[in-house]
Amino acid sequence: MVESDGSDGFISSGGGFQDIDLDQESRTHVLEAIAEALDRYAFPEAAAKAQADIRQRLSDGGYSDIVSGHQFAETLTNQLQTLTEDQSIQVYFSPAPLPDLNADTPPTAEELAYQKQQSQRRNFDINQVERLSGNLGFLQLYGFEPPEFAGETLAAAMAFVANTDGLIIDLRYNRGGSPGMVALLCSYLLPAYPAVHLSDVHWPSEQRTQQSWTSAYVGGPRYLDRSVYVLTGPETATAAEEFAYTLKQLDRITLIGETTAGKANPGAGQRLHDHFWMFLPTGQVLSPITGRNWEGSGVLPDFKVPIELAMKVAHYMGLTDLSKKPGALDRELEAALETVKKQLDQMQQDLISQLGGLR
Repeated sequence: MVESDGSDGFISSGGGFQDIDLDQESRTHVLEAIAEALDRYAFPEAAAKAQADIRQRLSDGGYSDIVSGHQFAETLTNQLQTLTEDQSIQVYFSPAPLPDLNADTPPTAEELAYQKQQSQRRNFDINQVERLSGNLGFLQLYGFEPPEFAGETLAAAMAFVANTDGLIIDLRYNRGGSPGMVALLCSYLLPAYPAVHLSDVHWPSEQRTQQSWTSAYVGGPRYLDRSVYVLTGPETATAAEEFAYTLKQLDRITLIGETTAGKANPGAGQRLHDHFWMFLPTGQVLSPITGRNWEGSGVLPDFKVPIELAMKVAHYMGLTDLSKKPGALDRELEAALETVKKQLDQMQQDLISQLGGLR
């Protein structure tokens, strides 16, 4: 049973679920704010279609039967996604009043210092650097932190793997982050000259296009003329997908794992009301090679394998590729090939057994 707590229009249940008693004024406020926010949407034609629908509903007194904040947010999300054919648009409800923040307001010096401190505690999301058996390097990134935060740590990581014969970059659990860090890591894997055009971001409401290029300078040794294997999965998103998609189009990497999340276009949170906000894509990423991006479809791996096996498959593939080079098969490489092959076979058998047990 849902009961009123007697203050500020909140309703709650004994299970701790909180909602608000939504009135017509609040519904109208949210709808008008959404219509205004859509002026910044990355796809103007779809925005105009959604705005016309919202304004028609406003004039018809639509949504008058919805008194739940949660239900209102869910209904608006479903309708906006249908109208725009964009699953990235989301309307959110917060039982607690939201702070009055403007997404365009730059962070203060204190806020930047706090962000850097928190990033530093995570080692700038550079989670693991290792030399694997057979002399393959391994770099695991949980995020792409801004290069002004993480540049020195990335340089140290690239120095650590500089003498390996192949590199595995693990992005299976990387939710994205800074496009600048994407460009920096790409720069380590590509020659200094000529500069390579990586991507464009088009911002329609500002009539502006932002280009991303490789840098002639990096803080550590470049990793050239050796194979690079990138691991991906369903949690690989946004900036991590940009890294995978861009280098795949440039034929610089081999992708191993599962299809990525399919979140390409950048955006920002838009405050609509004391209790509602939305995520709206405001830019469109475009590859200078394909003229498209991976929104909705995700980045497809070159070798599709379960994420549980992706690391071992990449290790075995890297060792196999090395063994085919003239004079490369030494005792360490030969032993590593045998060991990793046995481990991979066992992991495959274990996974098959687990899947069989779930039936």
